[in-house]
Parts: sequence; structure tokens; C-alpha cells
Amino acid sequence: MKDQDRNDRESLEEIQAETTVSKNQTEQKQHKRRVRYKGTHPRSYQEKYKELQPEKYPETIEKVIQKGGTPVGMHISICVKEILDFLQIQPGQKGLDATLGYGGHTKEMLKCLQGQGHLYALDVDPIESVKTKERLEKAGYGEEILTIRQMNFADIDQIAREAGPFDFVLADLGVSSMQIDNPERGFTYKKEGPLDLRLNPQKGVSAAERLKEVTEEELAGMLWENSDEPYAEEIAVTVMEKLRKGEPVETTIQLQKAIEEALSFLPEREQKEAVKKSCQRTFQALRIDVNSEFEVLYAFMEKLPAALAPGGRVAILTFHSGEDRIVKKAFKELKRAGIYSEIAQDVIRPSAEECTRNSRARSTKMRWAVRAKE
Repeated sequence: MKDQDRNDRESLEEIQAETTVSKNQTEQKQHKRRVRYKGTHPRSYQEKYKELQPEKYPETIEKVIQKGGTPVGMHISICVKEILDFLQIQPGQKGLDATLGYGGHTKEMLKCLQGQGHLYALDVDPIESVKTKERLEKAGYGEEILTIRQMNFADIDQIAREAGPFDFVLADLGVSSMQIDNPERGFTYKKEGPLDLRLNPQKGVSAAERLKEVTEEELAGMLWENSDEPYAEEIAVTVMEKLRKGEPVETTIQLQKAIEEALSFLPEREQKEAVKKSCQRTFQALRIDVNSEFEVLYAFMEKLPAALAPGGRVAILTFHSGEDRIVKKAFKELKRAGIYSEIAQDVIRPSAEECTRNSRARSTKMRWAVRAKE
């Protein structure tokens, strides 16, 4: 009987030991270590966790900036001094940041208000606007001084009816660095990701779907009109030929490879630089198309005067010739009509020092206007 009891106890202990081992193995499988920061130049988006957490790793962030780079997941605001010098924001005023983005410009304008007045901010991106709101709240800017709305700035008339007219307005066009850096958004040919390019991925169709809708002629026209692409026809022919054969053009790299193939007729010594520039222009053209960026800008420029208080000031940053032409023409026409009392006679550009510190500032142009006093 004693032998039986001893055998039973040993069997029970073996079962318990096996259960513990199994449990430990399960926990080990479930637990995943953070991706290590590989060397001094981690390549993948996930590996750059230090840059993605600027509040925890300020030294890493400063090193990246000092080298002329933009930390992943961040956006370095451009022409801040020039914007603030022109807007002349005073405590107690009411303003609008029509393109919130990372919130860098917003934060500087809020500082000028000194806790008096109110700033409204718009952003169509449901992913980044939430992050920016949390970031600004932690910095001490709550709803008593700042109101953030997920809206397209083409709807400036709606926010103006509710909160305007505004003493100052800022619009920083284009895409933010944190959108470009995230491969899941598909804004750059340099990283593998879905060919999406939507500022609001919850609405509309992706760039990959858009390519399936257009004809060869329409694609060539899009590339030429939206980005002055000199090889628009060659790229359109190659992309459409791939789609007709059933070959996918659904990722950023697949489109990049198609552009490389389209430009393979160029001399070898010219190909690398030509492909790079054509990729930049092609992605720009598709982004403008899927987000209806020119239509949105036209609507904004048309509704803008009614949203400004008499004597109100507006500054607009553009990043390519198509945007700048629309802004310049609208300001000039409305100046002649007496709607604006003053407009920028010459385009304002970032300083050489700023361009060295932030390479993404190089293509920036700033224009401004002052609403006539009634």
C-alpha cells in the first residue's frame, strides 16, 4: 500500500513538473523582446524605437537633427521665425492652423497667445491628429486654449461659421515627415509598403486601386500635370502593360521597379539619378491625385477671405510648383479685387542654415496676404 502511495505521489509530481515546463514554454513564446537598436544606423522603421519615443531619448533625437536628418515619427517645422514675424500674433487673438500635422507650428503660435485667446487646428489624418492632440495636451495646451478637429482644410468655411472670423491663419501644405517615414502609409518609394498614399486611409481609394481605374493616357496626363514628369508617357506605358499582363503594382517597391524598367533605355550613367527623381515625381503625382490636393487647395483659397477678420493675416507654405502657382494666382487676383490689402511680392524661402539643419525644407516657399479692413 505504501509503495502504491509513493508511486501515486511521484506520478503527481511528474505531471505538475510537466505542466510547469509547458506553462513556462508558453509564456516564453508569448513574450517578445523589443527589437534591438542595431548599431548607429538602424534601417527599419520598427528598429528606430528611440526616434519614435523622443521624450525618452532626447540625446538621440538631437544627434539625428544635428546631422541634418529628421527623426523617424517626427516633423521639424519649417520657416517658424518667418511665419511668426509675419503673423504678429497677439494674446487674446483667435487663429487657425489649417494643417495641424505634428503640431510644431501650432505649439509656437500657442506660445504667442500666452494663454489668452484661442487656436483652432484642422487635420484630415485620423492617425497622426490623435497623437498630436495627446502630445500638445501633455505640453499644457488643453481645450481651453486649443480645439482640434479632424477636418479637411477645404472646409475652412465650416469652422469659420462656428468659430471665426480669424485674426491669423496658417496652412502648411503637403505631407508631414512622420507620414513619409511610416512604411505602412506608402508615401515613399524607399521603403516596402502598400501603395496607399492617402492622407486619410479611411476614405477614398488607395493609389494602387487608382492605377487600376485610369487609362494609359490618363496616367500620363496625371504625371505631367501633377509633377511635370518628363518621362510620363514611358512610365504610363510600362505600368499599364504590367497591369494588363496581370502583374501587380500594389506596393511601393513594385511601382519603383516599374519606373526603373520604364527608364531602362537611358544611358547607364544617367539611370540612377533619373529613376530617383522620376520616383519622387510619380509618387507626388499619385498622392496629389488620390487626395484631390489641387481641388482642395482651390476650395481653400476661394473660401479663405471670408474666414479672415478685417486686417487678418494668412501665411501659406508650399512644396512644389503646382501648389505655389495656385496660391500666387489667388493672392494676386484678390489683391486686384481689393479683398487683400497686401500680399507677398516675392516668395520667402527658408534660410541656408535651416536647409542644412533640415533637408526637407529646401523646396519650401512661403507666401502671405493681409485681409483688407472694411
